Amino acid sequence: MYKVVSLFAGCGGCDQGIVGDFIFNNKKYERLPFDLTYAMDIDQKALDTHMLNFHASIVKRADVCEVESSEIPNCDVIIGGFPCQSFSTVNPTKDPFDARANLYKQMVRIVKDKQPLVFIAENVKGLKTLHKGAIFKRICEAFEEAGYTVTHSLLNAADYGVPQKRERVILVGFRNDLNIEFEFPGETNKGAWVPLSVAVPKLAIDEQKYYFSEKAVLGMKNAKPNMKRGLWQKLDEPCLTVTSHLAKVSLNSRDPVLLVDPHKELYRRFTPREAARIQSFPDSFEFSGSETDAYRQIGNAVPPVMFWHIAKKVADYLSDKCVE
Repeated sequence: MYKVVSLFAGCGGCDQGIVGDFIFNNKKYERLPFDLTYAMDIDQKALDTHMLNFHASIVKRADVCEVESSEIPNCDVIIGGFPCQSFSTVNPTKDPFDARANLYKQMVRIVKDKQPLVFIAENVKGLKTLHKGAIFKRICEAFEEAGYTVTHSLLNAADYGVPQKRERVILVGFRNDLNIEFEFPGETNKGAWVPLSVAVPKLAIDEQKYYFSEKAVLGMKNAKPNMKRGLWQKLDEPCLTVTSHLAKVSLNSRDPVLLVDPHKELYRRFTPREAARIQSFPDSFEFSGSETDAYRQIGNAVPPVMFWHIAKKVADYLSDKCVE
């Protein structure tokens, strides 16, 4: 088994993917040859969820900037989706050079010091085009200077069996001495996307707290043509990208919502379990804390099914190298 360190672990989307051994949409995703030995995040509530679902040797709540590399165990793999708020295409006015944007440097520092066989990093699609690609180029060069051959690709989770259109930049870096030129896994579901109906078995539910009020619906109807409007989803297509704002979804935003009854003008938000399925978490995955906590953790996560396919390909390369 390869030892894995998970940085910016959150509730464990990447970790569920790299470990495997779960069922989603009636398909078994096999156990992969990776063991979680260390998981770190600054959000204790997310780590509470992590501890409900995984058995990492060490789970640490900390600011990555304050953690010395010597405190982190030696490992074969480092994974992490460094915080992406400053790189998001949702709000392009944010400062791309603020402290959160620079957190990639902390991942580079730890990778350089620990020298794992491979690292896998994740971020939003806007990272590639921000400042005409200058920031992304800087990030790739930093990992290369740490001693790694870096390959990157823009992947859509829907192409890998996730009922959600979610594009993310993935960077995979193998240590130079391994002489591995990584190729990303081919799309398993391109042209055969998994529909939202997998996550939402029935539109109407009993709990009224998920439904939007008549006032909210009226506000949407009376909005000016140039205002943002809620996007109700088609059940026979993948959902639009869900975010960490799931608990505050509005009909006057670009958040995906459900149209329960067009004649009665009934709209509702997703339940936490539906949101988790949209992200491809198995139904066995438990969330700690309030519903608001769960929504935030789910929206911030990496889809486990997509990450499983990446991790499986990484495992294949490592296996081949060991055979050699």
